[in-house]
Amino acid sequence: MNLTLRQLQIFIAIGQTGGTTTAAKSISLSQSAVSAALSELENLLNTQLFDRVGKRLVLNDNGRLLMPQARLLLDGAQSIKSQFSASGEPATFLLKAGASTTIGNYVIPALIARFRESVSAAHVEIHIGNTSEIAAEVANFKVDIGFIEGPCHEPGLNVIPWLVDELVIVSSPNHSLARQQLSRKITLKDLRKTEWLLREPGSGTRETVEQVLLPYLHHLNEGMVFGNAEAIKHAVAQNMGLSCLSRCVVTDMLASKHLVVLNTPLPQLSRRFYLVYHKKKFLSTGLERFIHYCKSIGTGE
Repeated sequence: MNLTLRQLQIFIAIGQTGGTTTAAKSISLSQSAVSAALSELENLLNTQLFDRVGKRLVLNDNGRLLMPQARLLLDGAQSIKSQFSASGEPATFLLKAGASTTIGNYVIPALIARFRESVSAAHVEIHIGNTSEIAAEVANFKVDIGFIEGPCHEPGLNVIPWLVDELVIVSSPNHSLARQQLSRKITLKDLRKTEWLLREPGSGTRETVEQVLLPYLHHLNEGMVFGNAEAIKHAVAQNMGLSCLSRCVVTDMLASKHLVVLNTPLPQLSRRFYLVYHKKKFLSTGLERFIHYCKSIGTGE
């Protein structure tokens, strides 16, 4: 018996859903066919791929080892299929991208819109998470390409410096430091004493903010932690503390004067956005065009 793409598709579906019944529904097969295919695959590989925990099937170490390889093979097969159409015209193709929160909310929508103006056959699905989540999805072949706003700690990925993002220290106009800067300069001591509103651990913004501020402030007096930048900027507007955010996040609230940029003794702050994809990722024609387009945006070509 030979290993088949269908077996790998069923294996991935079970890994995603945690059971043969739900996997069968997701790929329109009978539960018995899914169970039989899994049994055939495990017999072929002479190993067990799942731990049986109650009614759930949970990937064991063998299953976790196979998962990214199975995704790679199916991606390659799908890419081959999508490159050809009966008419000879470019086929419609689907790209799966992951983006960390700031990029996904404020940068990617316009980028995708412009890309589709020149490549109408492209369809792009976007998943938004924090930087560590997106890097892990790229590493496990769950998405074709990722856009992250902090250091990448996943091995095996191509990490390409992309856009430069300006960071600003913002507060409510009613914050004591906003009023103070009208008469005297804000000091580093002032910044150390005030409360900071931060992203959650694992966020690229959180890691970058700590990297750029801690050399000067030595510690951040943490007020509250939020799961996204939108929540932070509204909390800052309610005078709950300071924050260091991307200028693209706060442009609207600066214009409406719900937030102000503080003039601090810190140097100009910025960070890099990064484009990441797996070193072993099969690059279809569509994905190559998308990567080239994103690189051209980053270099200003």
